[in-house]
Amino acid sequence: MIKLGTIVYMLPDIGEGRAFQKLNEMELPTCQLTCWEEESFTDEYAAKVKYAAVKFNIEISAFWCGWGAPGIFDFYDGPTTLGIVPPAYRLARMNTLVKGVEFAHKLGVTDVITHAGFIPENPNDPDYIGIIPVLRHIAGRCKENGQYFLFETGQETPVTLRRAIEDIGLDSVGVNLDPANLLMYGKANPVDALDVLGKYVRGVHAKDGEYPTDGKNLGEEKPLGQGRVNYPALIAKLKEIGYDRPITIEREISGERQIADIIEARDMLRRLIGDGVGRK
Repeated sequence: MIKLGTIVYMLPDIGEGRAFQKLNEMELPTCQLTCWEEESFTDEYAAKVKYAAVKFNIEISAFWCGWGAPGIFDFYDGPTTLGIVPPAYRLARMNTLVKGVEFAHKLGVTDVITHAGFIPENPNDPDYIGIIPVLRHIAGRCKENGQYFLFETGQETPVTLRRAIEDIGLDSVGVNLDPANLLMYGKANPVDALDVLGKYVRGVHAKDGEYPTDGKNLGEEKPLGQGRVNYPALIAKLKEIGYDRPITIEREISGERQIADIIEARDMLRRLIGDGVGRK
């Protein structure tokens, strides 16, 4: 049964449980836990997170693992700063991601997600050749732990991502489908992307957006239903391929407008999913 959730950031007050309590108030039973601070990957934080999640009956469906600065999300500086593709940051970020895998294992969370960066479309590119063993190492650690390493879509075409998964060659690799990212990076129609990536999808972000309107900047994020993602068709296709894992609402703004947009997205998704949506 598909359950709905949203993003929870692992801030210093995570143990107090307010973030999980808000999920209860919004009638969202799951979350993806996001952390960009390697210093937080400790036993103490793991214990705090587990306590708060159990207290408020929230399922942590995945751990979204960030990596150290710099990171510029555009088309010019993005390829040289994001993920493990840039050689200057590759080793350090690999080590951070492995630590994130171990932290998620302490939490009992099976799926670890990240942006790998602008994976080159040319499989003969030295950066493409260089990242495959790094990704295999991270995914191999996941396999040893009974976990999965998930690529978040967006910065590469679906075919490029599928090629990378096939070249890694492990069954502990999957995809967190962010349909808006595919549009905002100008990489693919998200519904059609399921034809390429469908069997690997273990997580889905419910986010909306527009295609880019210039050659430097990403397209604009939008509230669900106000961008170019065809959510009726996307949900129908997810059902068709048998997807039954959480869908995580993501709205990358803050404040009361963010909460209102998440609730509107929740209601829209409930209508589209129908009787197959879990609440509590």
